[in-house]
Amino acid sequence: MASFAPEVFLEVGKLPITNTVLNTIIVDGFLLILALAVSRKVALIPGKFMTGVEYVVGGLYSFTQSIAGERAKQIFPFFMTFFLFILVANWSGLIPGINTFGIIEHHDGKTHVVPLIRATTSDLNTTLALAIISLTATHIMSLRALGLTEYLSRFIPFYPFIISVLKGKPKFKLDTSGPINLVMSFFNPLVLIFVGGLELVSEFVKVVSLSFRLFGNIFAGEVVLETVSGIFAFVFPLPFLLLEVVVGVVQALVFAMLTMAFMIILTTPHHEESKEVSH
Repeated sequence: MASFAPEVFLEVGKLPITNTVLNTIIVDGFLLILALAVSRKVALIPGKFMTGVEYVVGGLYSFTQSIAGERAKQIFPFFMTFFLFILVANWSGLIPGINTFGIIEHHDGKTHVVPLIRATTSDLNTTLALAIISLTATHIMSLRALGLTEYLSRFIPFYPFIISVLKGKPKFKLDTSGPINLVMSFFNPLVLIFVGGLELVSEFVKVVSLSFRLFGNIFAGEVVLETVSGIFAFVFPLPFLLLEVVVGVVQALVFAMLTMAFMIILTTPHHEESKEVSH
């Protein structure tokens, strides 16, 4: 049965090297070689291979542009990078027989094989790192697109008021047209603080949801395949293997699309969001 944590097969000093780390290096190397191979085949009259690559990349860019609009040029590199890496990482654990190569260990009279290669995304550490990278890139893009004041006002709604006080022109006004309006004038800042707190919490929730969704689906598929293969060695596991191939594509696309959605939301100014809602 696949263990929840990745297996350590080597230690460099005090640094443990797990099978998912080794697979990450292999995936990165494969993508680097693929990128070099594609870049060398660029020509005015592309061959069949380049035609296929251009068709796939062009289709995904058109898809991104249909959602992100003018921001597609900034978002597409992130979308494509996450999609390709996660796709190859998901599929790397589905190669038939890949888990049979490993180091034989003996514990308590039992023989256990530690596989040298395991799907990168079946490690929660990896999916958590991917989620953190995704959200960090999103916030950097938002800060560059909106500026410091607009960016901070998303999470600290009273930030513009603080700036206005520092400039000696406070924007806070009391509505004395009635007792209810007067009370609401004091109550509104508390609502803004609460909303800002929810925004901050939602950013942490995004990291958790992105990482656990990807990890849960890939790890569950790994367990199902190992269980079925242990009972039926031939033919019967094939439908489950094909299902996991599809799941690998879907999960890579979902992660990339959610990253794109977060980038679109956080790079859209509040006044534009209000216009979209009103329409």
